[in-house]
Amino acid sequence: MRNIIQWRWGILIGLIVLTSGLFIAAPNLTKQAEQAGSFQLSEDMDSQRAQDILNAAGKSDKTISLVYEFDSLGEAERTDISRVIRDIETRDDVVKDVLDPFENEETEAQLVSEDERIVLVPITVEGSSEAINAFADDVRANILPEDETVYITGEEIINNDVNLSAQEGLKKTEIITVVLIFSLLLLVFRSIVTPFIPLIAVGFTYLLSQSFVAFFVDWFGFPVSNYTQIFLVAILFGIGTDYCILLLSRYKEELGAGHAIEDAIVNTYKTAGRTVLISGLAVFVGFASIGFADFPIFKSAVAVAVGIAVLLLILFTVVPFFMATLKHRLFWPSKKAGEHHDSRLWAAFSRLSVNRPFVSILVVAAITVPVLFTYDDARSFNTVDEIGNDYDSVRGLNLISEGFGKGESLPVQVILKRDAALTEDDVAYIEKFSNELENVDGVSGVRSITRPTGDVIDDFYVDTQLAEVSRGLAEAESGLGDVQAGLAQVESGLDAVVAQLPTGSSSAGAPLAEAAAGLGQLNAQLGLIGQGLTATQNIPATVAGIGQVSVGLGQIEAGINEAASALTAQGAQIGELGAGLSQLATGVGEANAGLSQIEAGLGEAVSFLSALSEADGLRDTGVFLPEGTLTSDAFAPAVDRYMFDGGTATQLEVVLDMDPYSPEAIDTVEAVKETMDRIVTNTPFEAATIGYAGISSINSDLNATSTNDFNRTVAIMLVTLFVVMTILFRSMIMPLYMIGSLLLTYYTSAAITELIFVEGLGYDGISWAVPFFGFVMLIALGIDYSIFLLDRFREESINGMTVRDALVHSMTKMGTVIMTAAVILAGTFGAMIPSGVLSLVQIATIVITGLLLYGLIVLPLLIPAITVSFGDGVWWPFKPKKKDE
Repeated sequence: MRNIIQWRWGILIGLIVLTSGLFIAAPNLTKQAEQAGSFQLSEDMDSQRAQDILNAAGKSDKTISLVYEFDSLGEAERTDISRVIRDIETRDDVVKDVLDPFENEETEAQLVSEDERIVLVPITVEGSSEAINAFADDVRANILPEDETVYITGEEIINNDVNLSAQEGLKKTEIITVVLIFSLLLLVFRSIVTPFIPLIAVGFTYLLSQSFVAFFVDWFGFPVSNYTQIFLVAILFGIGTDYCILLLSRYKEELGAGHAIEDAIVNTYKTAGRTVLISGLAVFVGFASIGFADFPIFKSAVAVAVGIAVLLLILFTVVPFFMATLKHRLFWPSKKAGEHHDSRLWAAFSRLSVNRPFVSILVVAAITVPVLFTYDDARSFNTVDEIGNDYDSVRGLNLISEGFGKGESLPVQVILKRDAALTEDDVAYIEKFSNELENVDGVSGVRSITRPTGDVIDDFYVDTQLAEVSRGLAEAESGLGDVQAGLAQVESGLDAVVAQLPTGSSSAGAPLAEAAAGLGQLNAQLGLIGQGLTATQNIPATVAGIGQVSVGLGQIEAGINEAASALTAQGAQIGELGAGLSQLATGVGEANAGLSQIEAGLGEAVSFLSALSEADGLRDTGVFLPEGTLTSDAFAPAVDRYMFDGGTATQLEVVLDMDPYSPEAIDTVEAVKETMDRIVTNTPFEAATIGYAGISSINSDLNATSTNDFNRTVAIMLVTLFVVMTILFRSMIMPLYMIGSLLLTYYTSAAITELIFVEGLGYDGISWAVPFFGFVMLIALGIDYSIFLLDRFREESINGMTVRDALVHSMTKMGTVIMTAAVILAGTFGAMIPSGVLSLVQIATIVITGLLLYGLIVLPLLIPAITVSFGDGVWWPFKPKKKDE
C-alpha cells in the first residue's frame, strides 16, 4: 500500500489514460446487446431447429402487419389501404410480399374483422432486425396517412421496442442512481467532498468494466444481453458505495486516533480493506459461477464478475489516492460524521437471538413461513408486458387479438422436413396431422396445405369421394335407362318403316328388320348391363359390356344409313321413308354417343378406384389426393404457402384459442409436441426433422431452458460459495446456515414479489428471467452482510471471547454498517424501478425486499440464534482458532 501511495499520481494518470483509450476504442456494448438478441436459444431446441430449417430453405422471412382501426369501413378507406399497399410494394429492398385484404372474398374474410372495424395488412419482409425496423419507421413517416389510426406490429417490431425501452430505462437508472447515492452519502457523511469519492471510483470501474466486456464480446464471444449494462450499473454503484463507506469510515477513525496520513491509510487497508477484499471475492465467485450456465442471457450477468475485479483494483488504487491527496479535507466541512456508531437496534436484537435463540427462530418463522405457503413460482413469458401499452406495436397486437382472436395473431408453426419431396400420398398424412392437432385442447384451428384457410376440404376425404362415385354410378344407370328408351323408340320406328315398304319395292326390308331385331337384342343387353351395375357395382364389367353394345350400335347405324341411301334413290314416296331412316340412324348415333360418355365416365371411375386401391396411406388417413393434384393450377396457392425447399418441407399453422404469450399457451405447445411425436410414428414423416416456430414455441423452449439452467447454475453457485466460505471461516457448519438463511430470504422475497405482481397487479406471473437474476443478485450480494457479521464474530472469537459475547459484541458494532450498506444497495436497485421495464422492476422488488428482510430480520435474529445453538461446534470440523495460535 505504501508503494501505491508513493506512486499514486502515476497510477492515477495511467488509469485515466487507460480508461479513456479503452472507452474510445471499445465496441459499442449497447449495439452488441441488440445484435445478440433477446433469447439466443441453443441449437437443439425445437424453435431453433425450426428456424434453422427455414433459414436453410431461404424461408427466414418475417412478417409484420399494418393494423387499421376504423369506426366504419367504406369505399374511401378501402381505396386508401390499396394506395398504401402499392406504395409499400415499391420498397422491394425489404418487402417481399404484401397481402391485399381486398384481393378476394377469401382474404377479406381472413383479414377484415367481422364488424369491419379492424383491417389487417400482412407484409412479408426480409433482412436484419435493424433494416426491418428502419423500414417500419419509413412507412410511419412517409406512407401511412396521419388522419387514420394505423399501427405497425410484429415480433421484430415488439422486440425492438423492448430493446429501446431497456436502453431508455438504463439511462434513467444511471441518472437516478448517481443522484440517489450522492444524496445518501451526503446524509451519512454530511460532507460535500466525501460523496464524490465513491462516485468517481465507481465511475472509473463502470467505464473500464464496460470497455473490457465489450472487447471480450468481440474477442471471445463473451455473453451479453440487455441486462448486462443495467446490472453493472446497479451492482457496481451499490456495493462499490458500500465498500467505499467502510474504507472511508475506517480511514476517518484512524485519523481520529491521531495516526499520520500514510499510517492511517495502511491501517485502513489492513482492517477494512481485508473485509472489502473478502467480500468482493465472495461476490466475484458468486457471479463468476454464472459462467457455468448454458443460456447466454443468464451468462451475460457474468460481466458483473469482471466489474467486481475492476472495482477491487480501483478501490485499492484510486481511493488511496484521494485519501493521501485530500487528507483531512476529504471530509470537509464535517469533523464528526461518518463513523459507524454502535447499533442500538441490533443490540436489542442480540438480547433476543443470543439469549433466547428458540424464540428468535420462531419469530423469523412466523414472519417468513406464511408467505412461503403462497408461493406458486408462477412465471410469465409475455414480452409485451415488459413495455406495456405505451408502444404502437403493443396496441396493434391488442387490436389483432380483439378483432381476430388472440391466437390468430401469432400461431404456432409446425415445420416438417425430410429428404424426399412430398407426394400426394404423403400430403394425405398432413391432413391427418391437421385433424389430430385441431383436436388438442387449446387449439382453435389448423391451417396447412390441405386446409389453407383452416376449413376442412371434404373433397379430399374418401367417403366424400366415394359418395361422388356413387352419384356418378346412379347417373350412369339413369343414362343407360335413357339410352334404352331412345333405342326402343328407334326400334319401333324401324318396325314402322319396314311395315310401310311396298312389297318387292326394295331389298332394304330384310336388312332393316334385322337391324330392328339387333336393336332389340342390344337394348335387352343394355338392360342386363344396367341391372348388373345396380346389383354388383362391377364397373369394369359394365364398361366392357357398354363397349360391346357400342360396337353393335355402330354397325346398326351404318346399316340403317346404307338402307336410307338406297331408299332415297328409288323415288319420292320411298325417298321419304329413306329420310325417316336417316333420322333413326341419327338417333342411334346419339344413343351411341351417350353410351360413349357413360363409358368414359365409368372409365374414370375405374381409374380413380384403381388409384384408390393402390394408395398406401388411405387406410391410415381416409384421405386421397389424385396424382397431379400438387402440380395443378388450382392447388398452386396452397403449395406456394405451405411447401418449400423443393417440396421436401411443409408447415402447419396451429392457431391457439388463447393469448400466445400466456402460460396456458406453453402447456398447449407441449401438448402439440406430444401429439406430433405420437402421430408421426409409422408414417412417411417418422424420420422427418420436426421443429416448432412462433412465440409460443419459443416461450416453451425458454421455460425448459431457464428452469434447467436455473437449477444447475444455482447448485454450482451454492457449492462454490460453500467451499469459499468453508476456507474463509474454517468451518463447514457456518457456511451451511449462511447459505440456508439466504435461501429463506430469497424465497420469501420471491413470494412477496409474486403477491404484488400476480395477485395485486394481475400479471400472469413473474417474468421468466427474474427468478434467476433475482436469486443470483440476492445471494451474491446478501453473502456480503453475513460476512460482515460473522467475520467480525470470528475475529472476536480469536481474541478470546465466548460465542455469546462475541456475537453480542459483533452485532452491536456491525449493525449500523450492515443496515447502512443494505439501505444504499437497496436504493441503487430501487433506481431500476422508474426504468419502466417490468422484469427490472420485479428484480428490483425481489432484491430490495430481500436486502431489507435480511438486514432487519433474518441476519440479526436467525444467524445469531443458530450460531449460539451450536456453541463451539459451529467451527466443526475445525478447531476454534485462538489469538496465541
